[in-house]
Formats: sequence, C-alpha cells, structure tokens
Amino acid sequence: MKFTNQSAGFHSGFVSVIGRPNAGKSTLLNQLLGQKVLIMSDKPQTTRNKIQCILTEERGQVIFLDTPGIHKPKHKLGEFMVDSAMNSLREVDLVLYMVDASAEFGGGEEYIINALKQVKTPCILVLNKIDLLKKEHVLKLIEDYSKLADFLAIVPLSAKTGENKEELLKVIFNQIPAGPMYYPEDEVTDQPERFIMAELVREKVLQLTRDEVPHSIAVVVESVEEKRTLVKVRALIIVERDSQKGIIIGEGGKLLKEIGSLARHDIETLLGSKVFLELFVKVKKDWRNKAENLREFGYSDRK
Repeated sequence: MKFTNQSAGFHSGFVSVIGRPNAGKSTLLNQLLGQKVLIMSDKPQTTRNKIQCILTEERGQVIFLDTPGIHKPKHKLGEFMVDSAMNSLREVDLVLYMVDASAEFGGGEEYIINALKQVKTPCILVLNKIDLLKKEHVLKLIEDYSKLADFLAIVPLSAKTGENKEELLKVIFNQIPAGPMYYPEDEVTDQPERFIMAELVREKVLQLTRDEVPHSIAVVVESVEEKRTLVKVRALIIVERDSQKGIIIGEGGKLLKEIGSLARHDIETLLGSKVFLELFVKVKKDWRNKAENLREFGYSDRK
C-alpha cells in the first residue's frame, strides 16, 4: 500500500525506547512493526547498540530508537551501552520509558526517573507484562508511578501478546509533530543486513548458553558472497577466554552446529534466499575493556 506524506494529517517523529535490561523493549518494537527486526532473549543486556526501527502507516512514520538497557556498567562495553541509551533522551521528540510491571520497583527505576527529570522531552510510561498481573495490581502501579514524575501518559500493555499496543500507538501519533516521511515506506530499520545477520547469530548464542558466556561474545560477519543459487555467509564469534570457545563449539562441534542451523534459518528469512553459513570462534582476551576491540566490533566511537 502506498502512503503519502503530502497530507496535513501525516505525522513523523523520533521516539527513544528506554528502560532497565529485560523490560521488553525489543519485544515491543517487534510487536509494533509486525515482524522480527530486533533479537530477543530472556537474558539482560541483549541490545548493545542504538538501533533505529521504522514504522510507517497512513497516519505517519515513527522512527523508534531501541536502546541498550540502563544498568550499572562493569566494563567499557557497559559504559558505551548506558551512554548510548542516556544520550538518546535529548535527540528525540518523545521518550517511551518501559517498565517490567511484574518486577519490584528498585534503585534502577529510580535512577532512570531522576534522569528523565533532567530533560524536557515528553515521556510516556509503558507498563509491560500486564498479562502476568491482576487488574487491581496494574491500577495500583499506575497510581504509584503517576506520583513519581510528570508522564505525558501511562499505558499498560503486554509486549508479548500485543494487548493494548493500539492504544500506545494512538498516544504516540497524537504526540509527534506533522512532518515528512524520512525513510521509504518499506524500510523497517536503518541497520545494514550484515549487522542484522550478526545479531541473529548472537541471539542463538544467547539462547543456547548460560552464565557469563552470552555477555562475553561478539559476532562479526566477515564476508557475504552471492552465488547463483545461495548466499554464502562467513561469521566470526568472538569470546574472551579459551574455556568459552570450548563451550560454544561444544563436544564434537555439536553446539556450534546447532547455533549455525538456527541462525541460518532466520538469515534465510531475512534475505529471502538459501544460505550457506560458516561459523568460526576466536578468542580475544578481555575485548569488552579494550577500546580498539569495541570500535572494531561496532560498539564505540571513542578513542
């Protein structure tokens, strides 16, 4: 369907999505876009980069910035992630602050609320995971949070089921200004295919490993070669220790094969083509604390 941005009723704007790790930001954006653009995991700090996701419909275009979860950083990568999220507050027309309504209120939420008070950008509070709660509890949370800051609106929803997502979109489109179409209507992210392919591989590692291993990996797509009948993709999984390399490869290469099989399926869906995926594992000791490695893997611009 063709959308026009010539009418006075077309609105467009930039919306930052912030919150604690595991609040459900990526799940919500995939739900709003109607397709999988962002990787998902039940492990915190899944999102590392600030990623633009684009929703276009008749009433307008919203460019969402999916940001890393705000947490107390333990290494340079963590500092980059938190800086990325906090800096986005001043770059947008609107902030969506997502809270896991099923979790206890703590210092992390207090820290974010205090940061929001330092900027003039209007903010919508999104209470996620209401599918896990009784209605009385949700109403009590709305009352409690309304006393903590001057939110433009408080919208309870379930990012998992999509319950109440239309109400959230209605509030967003009512708030963003009249404006042009910034991106073509069929574009859903500003990230190149290589970045998304690397993220899909990283998602499978997150799903299939435990403890510290998921947080210590990075994935780089080294080459993409288009053959006549398929696309050949070579990707490198970077870890910090030899023991982690052994875990990811698995006995007889079993785990690495499983990671590759699952990632290949998603990459084929992304590209609409048959894919031959080659995965390799390499050790780069303590890469999360080395500025040159962070730049190399796309996580920092700082020297």
